[in-house]
Parts: sequence; C-alpha cells; structure tokens
Amino acid sequence: MELPPGLAGPVQVALARPVEQIPHAGALPGGARYEPKWDGFRAAITRHPAGARLWSRRGTELTATFPEIAAAATEQLAPGTVLDGELVIWSAGRLAFAALQIRMGRGPRSAAAHAAQHPASYAAFDILALDDHDTRDLPFDERRELLEQLATTPPLNLSPVTDDATLAAEWFETYTAVGVEGLVVKGGAQPYPAGKRDWLKIKHRETVDVVCGAVIGTRSAPQEIVAGLAIDGRLRIVGRTTPLSPSARRALAPWLSPPTGEHPWPAHVPPTALSRFNAARGDVVDLTLVEPIVVEVSADVGWDGQSFRHLLRFLRVRPDAEVGSARPPD
Repeated sequence: MELPPGLAGPVQVALARPVEQIPHAGALPGGARYEPKWDGFRAAITRHPAGARLWSRRGTELTATFPEIAAAATEQLAPGTVLDGELVIWSAGRLAFAALQIRMGRGPRSAAAHAAQHPASYAAFDILALDDHDTRDLPFDERRELLEQLATTPPLNLSPVTDDATLAAEWFETYTAVGVEGLVVKGGAQPYPAGKRDWLKIKHRETVDVVCGAVIGTRSAPQEIVAGLAIDGRLRIVGRTTPLSPSARRALAPWLSPPTGEHPWPAHVPPTALSRFNAARGDVVDLTLVEPIVVEVSADVGWDGQSFRHLLRFLRVRPDAEVGSARPPD
C-alpha cells in the first residue's frame, strides 16, 4: 500500500490570507470554523509502513530534528495517515518560539539532547489521508471528525476548533497571554485547499513605540523604517516595517535628519540583522542612518526578547516622546 499521490512527502499544505477583523459565522462555505493560530513551525506528518516522517511547509524533512514527534507519530498513527499541524514548544506555560528556533538550528546528532531539554509538541488541525485514502476532497467538518477519531495523546495534540464566533473572539483576546498569534478561520464545507490561500487568518496586534534609527531608501523618500530599541544599554536593531505607503512616506520624511553625532549602527548590515527569523537571502542591506526619533508601530506577538519576528506596521511619528522612553515589550 502507498500513500496517495502528493502525500508521501513533501506535502503541499493549505495557506491562509490575512484579514483585519474576525470573520462572521457565515463568512465561509458551510459556516466559519475558528482555530488558534499557533506560534510555531508548520509541519506535515506522513506515516509510512516503516515509520513517520515530518515535513516543513517548504518541503524540508524535519524527522531527524524532532525525533520525539516522529516516534510518537510512528507509535500512535496507523500507516497511510497524513496530518497537517504545527510544531510548538511550551516553556513556563507559554509558547517559546525562540526555543523552537534553537531546535531548528541544530543538527541530527544533537537532536536527542535538545529534544530532552526543549521537548516539542504537535498541534494537529487537519487530516489529509487515512488508511491510504486521500481525504482532501472531503468537507472540513468531515475531515475534522476523522481527525478526532484518531484519539492521539501528547505530544500529539488536537488543536481546538469552534463554530461559535463569540467564543472565538474570547480566544482571540485571551490566548495571546500564552503566545497564540491569533485565529485561523476555515469553512465547514471547504475541501482541503492545498497550495491555495482559501483559509483566513487574523493576528492579534498591539501598538508599541520603537526608535527609527535608519530607513531603507532616502531621508526624503523613505521606503521602510529600521526599528530599534534599547537592549542591554545599547540601541539595537529589532526589526523593520512593511513598505511605507505614499502617505506614510510624506508623514515621516519631514522628521528625518542626518545623525548629529556618532551613530550606533553601521551603514550596511546583513539581512539577518533586520530579522533573525525571516531574512531574505542576498547581499548586505544599505541603511540611511538618521537622528533617532520615536515612532508608533503595530506589532504582533512575535517578540522573542531581542527582535520582532514579523514585519511592523508604521502608524505615526511620536515627536513628543523621548528616545529613551521606547522600551522592549514585556
């Protein structure tokens, strides 16, 4: 027996497009189904006769990196099963993406030791095959029923789901305390949309102050803001904004001036200096250094203590605020 075509691994997973508000109960075919958006790594599990294998969203095999999850899947899942879900690590009752990043950066030789130090869990939210039968054409509600019948145990966990928009809104507000990013919304009658952005996602965002210490572009026509915060007594680069709109460029440009003294940042940095997690490949990035000013941005929960994992959204300049008043998030 063999897994259905396209499901032996790597697996093309479904995607979600961002929305600004929680969709109403009838927003998707068959009614909206709301799930937590986990702060982890997307991974598919393929259960072969010889054992289970793990695959990242981009097709990288993660079996050797997360041996505890592969072992649990081999023990608990029957051959011919394919799951979609999220790899997460919990620490002190909160999702710890930084610990997950450490796990991802280690080779197979040290995987067992790191699995003991920072054990991972798997939040399963969809089933793509069962008993070697492709389930992707089934409606979500039927796939969910099949997923629940597996009755897995930790570290394989069932991601919660609700069709109650009021409860989903409560999750959206309260789950951020443990590091959940927001919600993913699916249609109860939808088949599994492999490779398509038919699901919806909404992230919880907060308004924070950061220091604009440089821009990408020119001071008269800034394209993006390079954000900084005081960490360990130094102004450190902690992220960048999404590309600025024309109106945002016009609002920011009058406040940008050349540095009046020695600037704490170089004029050229590697892409990893702007984001340790989602840096693009390529050469150095040229910065236009400016006299530091405070700006207000919108950020999601992806703060690891040293940097923002996702792009920030510029809101406005804070000329009334002292640079020293911009502090790292709690």
